[in-house]
Amino acid sequence: MGGKVRILCGPYNPTSDAVWLAAFVDGAPKTVLDVGTGTGAVALCIMARIPGTSMTAIDISPEMLAAAEKNFELNNKQANFINADILSWRTNKTFDLVVTNPPYFKGTPATHNAHHNANLGLWTRRCIARTRPNGTFITIVDAAECATVISEMSAHCGDIKILPLYSNKNTAERVLLSCRVGRAPHTTIFSGISMNCNEILRDGLGIKDIIGTPTQG
Repeated sequence: MGGKVRILCGPYNPTSDAVWLAAFVDGAPKTVLDVGTGTGAVALCIMARIPGTSMTAIDISPEMLAAAEKNFELNNKQANFINADILSWRTNKTFDLVVTNPPYFKGTPATHNAHHNANLGLWTRRCIARTRPNGTFITIVDAAECATVISEMSAHCGDIKILPLYSNKNTAERVLLSCRVGRAPHTTIFSGISMNCNEILRDGLGIKDIIGTPTQG
């Protein structure tokens, strides 16, 4: 994002997924929950785009949260860090915006004890449960896993928006998904965008600046 966010190198380094998630946020939510924050990249990218946001970051891994706290210090930002599992976290708190870059990859669990091989359906339900009425839930997933997430969104939310992201393949590699709690059933599918779009990754623009259409109705 043109130097707007700085991340320390470590055992886990964030990918462009974090920038894309932040770019899909429209408006100015006052309270945000970043689920599975990892090293805090998604949260920091959102705060770089939307100053004054009150950020809460939750992760099951103490090691990841420690790294996130260092990255927040590096960027002179603050957040409420919570060491808990979103799948079992007990709280009545809800947020204007809930975002997550979920552990959609399958395989051997990571050494930093973060979630792997998670149940994406349950993960999505838990995130939606933390979204206030009329609030927004946003996620990014591998294209092969998006049907599970869309199914949960359809069961609990409306105003669903789908944005495919392409690399050099002729099929989508990632998919950005958003929905709003309490809204009427409606789905919009946008034309795809290259995952290497410099206006997003380098210049820090939002999706609506690229496609010219609000991403959250």
